Amino acid sequence: MSQPKGSKGKVTIIEIADAAGVSKSTVSLVLTGRGSVKPETRRQVQQAMDRLGYVYNRGAANLRNAQSRIVGLVLNDLSNPFFAEFAIGVEKVLQMAGYVAFMANTAESVVRQDQVMRMMREHGAGGIILCPALDTRPEHLDWAQAADTALLVAIRRLPGAQAGLVVPENVAGGSRITRHLINLGHERVAYLGGMNSMVVRQERHRGFLTAMEAAGHAVDPGLNLESMPTRDGGFSAMGSVLSLSDRPTAVVCYNDVVAIGAMLAAARHGLVVGRDIAIVGFDDTSEARHVSPALTTIAIDAVGLGERAAAMLLKQIADPAAEPETFIGSANLVIRESCGAYQRALAAAG
Repeated sequence: MSQPKGSKGKVTIIEIADAAGVSKSTVSLVLTGRGSVKPETRRQVQQAMDRLGYVYNRGAANLRNAQSRIVGLVLNDLSNPFFAEFAIGVEKVLQMAGYVAFMANTAESVVRQDQVMRMMREHGAGGIILCPALDTRPEHLDWAQAADTALLVAIRRLPGAQAGLVVPENVAGGSRITRHLINLGHERVAYLGGMNSMVVRQERHRGFLTAMEAAGHAVDPGLNLESMPTRDGGFSAMGSVLSLSDRPTAVVCYNDVVAIGAMLAAARHGLVVGRDIAIVGFDDTSEARHVSPALTTIAIDAVGLGERAAAMLLKQIADPAAEPETFIGSANLVIRESCGAYQRALAAAG
């Protein structure tokens, strides 16, 4: 309902948008002078403001903007060392630019994700870096765009989202590590971890399938097990694989955390990883380097991706009209003991 001029109630952007027949984001663009708005549309908004008696306090708005040196960092799983390393990279760049990271962990909850993002916006965050929770859909982020919040999606690609993007080279990485196992003589290879609905899982598994099919090896659907991308998930999935009568000789895991869970399950079954079965991961977290045996994995520069994400978001905050950018980070094979390559080399030398 339109509010008559002179009313003591505070007129909102929503009321102006309704009166002008435009979106909230269009009203915001007119008020702030950002972006490109057609002259006719601008007149509609200004006429609606006049009818409702709305006066834009530009001084207060400028003061708020000047104080907005906060960037939200929303992580889906802070218990995973990869995201802790990613956060270090983000904070490093923000600190150098005079910004502070307002960090929150969603624990893979879309509901929690929405709550913390809105809270960050209410507390004046100039932009948000989001590592999406499971089952996040592009429409879950529509409010952020309507509120004119700079947004960058990181690590997990979110098809359809109108936002900057920083992700690793998942398909190529999955293919590289699978080819490595094939070159070591493995034919019956399992793929464990991650949920099938996850885009990252789909990409890494696609790389796995590509390498297996290129080598002419059959892919047993029974060796494709999904699980939560956690240590417990990897432990459970590996237990299921090892209970098979024709178990695999090698296992590609969704990430390092799943791989470490799988290694624990193998040890529980009396197997020596790297000798009796090969297990590999993805991410190259610090934990992967320090477990025993050390984990063969795909190296993703988590700190570097965090630095890139922060730099791209700050650029977007400085120039809201700029088109969102995409950056794909490299994924390189790191060979350690868990795949059995060193034992194979020693045996050949002897």
